[in-house]
Amino acid sequence: MLVIYPIVIAALVGFAVTSGPSKPRVAVLNQVPQSATQISLGGESVNVSREARPLFDAIDRVDVHSRQEALDKVRSGDVLGALILPPDITQRLEAATAGGGKPARVEVFYNAEDPAKQRFVENTIKARVQDANAALAKKFTQVADNYIHILSTGGSFSFLGQTFDVLGLQRTERILATVAGKLPKGSALGPQLAPVIAFARLARQNLGLADSVLSAVGTPIQVDTTIVKGGKTPLGSFAAAIAVTVTLMFVTLLLAAGALALEREENAFLRLVRGLVSRTGLLVEKVALAALCSLAVGLLLLAGLSIFVTLPWDRFALWVAALGLGALGFGALGVAMGALAREVRAASLMAFMASLPIAVLGLVPSGAVSAGVYDAVRAVSALFPFKPTLDALKSALSQSGSAGGPLLHLAILTVAFTLLARLALRRFA
Repeated sequence: MLVIYPIVIAALVGFAVTSGPSKPRVAVLNQVPQSATQISLGGESVNVSREARPLFDAIDRVDVHSRQEALDKVRSGDVLGALILPPDITQRLEAATAGGGKPARVEVFYNAEDPAKQRFVENTIKARVQDANAALAKKFTQVADNYIHILSTGGSFSFLGQTFDVLGLQRTERILATVAGKLPKGSALGPQLAPVIAFARLARQNLGLADSVLSAVGTPIQVDTTIVKGGKTPLGSFAAAIAVTVTLMFVTLLLAAGALALEREENAFLRLVRGLVSRTGLLVEKVALAALCSLAVGLLLLAGLSIFVTLPWDRFALWVAALGLGALGFGALGVAMGALAREVRAASLMAFMASLPIAVLGLVPSGAVSAGVYDAVRAVSALFPFKPTLDALKSALSQSGSAGGPLLHLAILTVAFTLLARLALRRFA
């Protein structure tokens, strides 16, 4: 085990470091009719489905048939997000070229249980939407530039199936100047035509500035985002919660398991329980001692992390509650390991080897694996204190849900592992 275990861990770490990020699993509800995928931009036909292909290529697409189905998949963790394309998106895009109507909008729903995964999905969708906006804005600019050229020099253009002839400012200025030159000297029309000619000249000259203005137009598609599961946990707070939870787990498990196993190895356990203290009392003292020490370590670590990450000190009471009950849960688990082991080395090895898989299972995000595997991982994680401690700390360090459920979960695990350790102590008799 000492040989195989580090090899497996090293392989997993190497794979995680060298492999690129996988595509996020996203539910897609495409409500655009098949007959409405083509739009006309300035007489040029544009296939919206082809323009949206880079977005769909960047995600692991899961097609759904209703809005409720998409939301249910996000809430259940089957997908990390949901993208909904409304049926009028192509109509709004086409109306934008005519200078009217509201901007086209798409809806995105996120599962924010894991802020890192949420950020990955959010950045992926945002980047692809920006690419689509850039492509559409370029086409809009080309169409508008053509219209401006017609207004300046004159010509014809088609709109809604009809062709219109435009005189143009340049020809208007030339015609007005010709008419003004043929007026009799002292005519009353001369002063009236002069400002009109000046306006045509000024308008034609300033139309050249429109290109720079059009280049700034870049958001024909806007995104409405909604979080349907999980809270708004900042990525820094999430990282701090993971760091403190992992530290709390290692310190408490090793201390609690080693303390009880040491008394077994040195034959002090039997002397202590002959009248000085009950077996249950001895277990409770070991759990409390390990929890108190790791609580101090956790608070010091949070204080140090607050130098680099903004943490809400006004929720300090919740910090203590989350760390305290988490430490008690890990302490009870450590005491159970110490009761099962015959010596300190075996107990320490058991605590260390169990810690990494427990942490990995607790960090598996929804949408990273299939729904069945995720349910199994979630069920196994519920048997250990890591996941509820992490959830409680996330709530304490941000506004991410209620801490009541995870704290109650930790209290139940503390009692359960203490009872398990009490049963295992029979072998010490």
